[in-house]
Amino acid sequence: MSSVTMAGPDGRPRCRWCAAAPEFLRYHDEEWGFPVADDDRLFEKLSLEAFQSGLSWRTILAKRENFRRAFHGFEIARVARFDAGDVERLLGDSGIVRHRGKIEAVVNNARRAEELVREAGSLAAYIWRFEAASIQPEEAQTRSTSPEAIALSKDLKKRGWRFVGPTTVYAFMQAMGLVNDHAEGCVIRPGINAARLAFTRPTAPRAARDYTAPAYSPRAG
Repeated sequence: MSSVTMAGPDGRPRCRWCAAAPEFLRYHDEEWGFPVADDDRLFEKLSLEAFQSGLSWRTILAKRENFRRAFHGFEIARVARFDAGDVERLLGDSGIVRHRGKIEAVVNNARRAEELVREAGSLAAYIWRFEAASIQPEEAQTRSTSPEAIALSKDLKKRGWRFVGPTTVYAFMQAMGLVNDHAEGCVIRPGINAARLAFTRPTAPRAARDYTAPAYSPRAG
């Protein structure tokens, strides 16, 4: 076993971080790093990473179903319609993280996401343009950001998004499969590679193909 892997309940090596809490194992095995193309799921993941800022991921994962209920499944179109009354409702919801700045940021970001969808065709088509060439397995989990995360963070901020710093954005990229950051030797890493190879990268519909974003060549990691 390497310093970044440990034996799971079945004796097979996994990323060491998934042993930190019982609920991490399933998240690690079934979700973390698998490619996502659905706009609402991408918005959820980025929103939860924003809520995680300054807190533990265990706290956010434990409250995830509460977040989904409170934010109507993170449907962009619904969250974008939230008003001051909804913000107050959320501030009174003990099942989520009651941080006014983060709550207001998610509502703002939903509105910015709608603008981006109108421009780029879909949130997914925009985000997947920031996919980098494959990083080496030995680099996995050794950094907290990347040139692509910095570029995506900068562009989102320019568009008015909030709570999307480079570290938050890189954690989002790890979670939604824009990079495969499972450690070398982790039993899940080959499955992520296979999923990424089979994954059809989202592209803008014809009406939005005049849109341009920073170009990063997609390759499986």
